[in-house]
Amino acid sequence: MQVYRINTSAWNEEDFHLLTTLTEEQVKSVIAPMVHSERVNDFLYDNEDYIAELKKQFPNEQVDIYYQFETLTF
Repeated sequence: MQVYRINTSAWNEEDFHLLTTLTEEQVKSVIAPMVHSERVNDFLYDNEDYIAELKKQFPNEQVDIYYQFETLTF
């Protein structure tokens, strides 16, 4: 299981964390073409679109999105 911070734009507030069984290469193989398409075609995907496409291409893998993690205070 991996946690990746996904950054697809210049705005940090649009970043999200991906908890997944996918490898970095698998994640990049899906998200990178989508980001490229956004930039070339002036079309915007939202974060849920990225997650939906990851789940579509890798239906047997765990793919979960998180914007913030719970804090445990001791």
